[in-house]
Amino acid sequence: MMFHVKHLHARRTGRAGGTPKSRRGQRGRAVVMARPSHELVPERRASMHPAPILLDTGAWIGANATILPGVTIGNNAVVPAGAAVTSDVEENATVGGVPARFIERIDRAAT
Repeated sequence: MMFHVKHLHARRTGRAGGTPKSRRGQRGRAVVMARPSHELVPERRASMHPAPILLDTGAWIGANATILPGVTIGNNAVVPAGAAVTSDVEENATVGGVPARFIERIDRAAT
């Protein structure tokens, strides 16, 4: 099940733990989901272009992470605290850093 972030403006979540893991991804405190994007050309910067952010089932987003417009966080993926996600995250993968880069594959058999 995919969770579609519907807000039109950047959103900071103010609650710990996010939503139930069984229904959709978990979000930590102060996660920024910046859905709108804009042009770089000065004359067109005022126009906003919404782009969805999708969190797949079981995805975990750590506190203070930033997810940029148009990104999909795959099934059971992990984004640690403070990461800045600029591109899609594959399922069962851990990414981290600024910008976020692949760290490791999550082995479901080990859990």
